[in-house]
Amino acid sequence: MDRIALAAGVLYVIVLLRAGGTFAIGWLAGAGARRSRFAGRISSAKFRRAEQAIQRWGAPVVAVSFLTVGFQTAANFLAGSMRMPLPRYLPALFVGGAAWALIYATAGLGLLEVLVRLLTERTAIEGAAVAVLLLGACGVVVFRRRRAVPSTGDTGDTGNTRPDEE
Repeated sequence: MDRIALAAGVLYVIVLLRAGGTFAIGWLAGAGARRSRFAGRISSAKFRRAEQAIQRWGAPVVAVSFLTVGFQTAANFLAGSMRMPLPRYLPALFVGGAAWALIYATAGLGLLEVLVRLLTERTAIEGAAVAVLLLGACGVVVFRRRRAVPSTGDTGDTGNTRPDEE
């Protein structure tokens, strides 16, 4: 249990620094964009409504983003670039970061322990069987992803998006 607490504590500090840093970079990028040639686009009424919605309702999104893979960075960056107030952002960061750290500390250490046992206590045949199963699972994922992407094969299309240019 001490290992889990230590790992969770270390991961919590890491996620606070990483997500907080991403928020700060987003804040600076948003400030820079407001002073750039994009300032006119950013000051539109539609953009301001989106910014106000994120400032008001973005905290739950930030907190839940820590339970996803690949969305955390975008959520924290956008929260910063859209100037989410710190009193709303920080509680979401603390709660979401704590959930992330606990999940990764428990599941991560559990998986690591299983892998160490597998590699030290099992025979080569059992290890090879597990490797084949893992490769098979990866193959299924790759096959499904490739099948989901539309083919860019020869369909007779010239690649033009406007019919008057053909």
